[in-house]
Amino acid sequence: MHLSSDQPSARSAYASVRSCTDAVLYSSGLVAAAAMALTWATFLFWHVHIPLHLAAMIFSATLFLYNLDSVLPYKYTEQQVLSTRKLWMLHHRRQLLLLALLSLGVAGVLFLRDGWTHLTGFLGHLAAISLFYSLPVVKRQGQWRGLRDVPLLKAFLIAYVWSAVTVWVPALYLSKPVGSAVVMLLFARRFFFILAIAVVFDIRDYTKDRLGGTRTFPVLLGVKWAKLLALAALVLAAVFVPEGLSAVHIVVLTLPLLLTAILVWFAEESRPDYYFSILADGIMVIQFIAVYLTF
Repeated sequence: MHLSSDQPSARSAYASVRSCTDAVLYSSGLVAAAAMALTWATFLFWHVHIPLHLAAMIFSATLFLYNLDSVLPYKYTEQQVLSTRKLWMLHHRRQLLLLALLSLGVAGVLFLRDGWTHLTGFLGHLAAISLFYSLPVVKRQGQWRGLRDVPLLKAFLIAYVWSAVTVWVPALYLSKPVGSAVVMLLFARRFFFILAIAVVFDIRDYTKDRLGGTRTFPVLLGVKWAKLLALAALVLAAVFVPEGLSAVHIVVLTLPLLLTAILVWFAEESRPDYYFSILADGIMVIQFIAVYLTF
């Protein structure tokens, strides 16, 4: 009797943990935390902690953009079989839309509060790329498509925006010249790191992108060659090392790249949603932890 009564309790506890985990992951909570963490990592390079209000703005803006993208109607009509992640988003579209709007409000207030209006042009072009990533602005084969549907552009757009936000924003906040050698070096390192992760997500979306006409690296080159491309990007990320770092610093900062390489190598479309939602997004948080422990 004792064992049988424990089993429903254990199942209930598991279901609760799974429900909470799904909510955090599929509402882009971990993605937003990763964006904030990578931005913090750049601040730490200059031995400064990220200001709390800026961290909140980065987190909120990321939460807005990703949740807005997740509620677009085409997301649920472009494939016949929806993944667990897509089904969760479909069942929670109202909540995701509300979360997106609340996040936009928070990000907007913080943007005005911190006096970022003089950088409206710079931040505006990043926002435009993020919004038009999925919204129809490019005409291809008689149909209006998002920027993501331009052949091979999808991964580069993601890498550029993430690198610009997580490297250039801290540089601007600390009055560092964006075009200086050290800032551009950090940007290049971050760009190739994110590019490799973007290819992992393209592998996840291989069938969806192929059926939808989105020409990503896995679709055009095949999954094997896309993996090799991602590994090459990680090698380039490892090459771009700022001057003045000790051997210990370099080793610690290289470890997340090695973990990412393992993630790339074992990436398959058939992997569970958690493989991508936890590991691929979580590797960016691990990158922050490495920097935090090193600096």
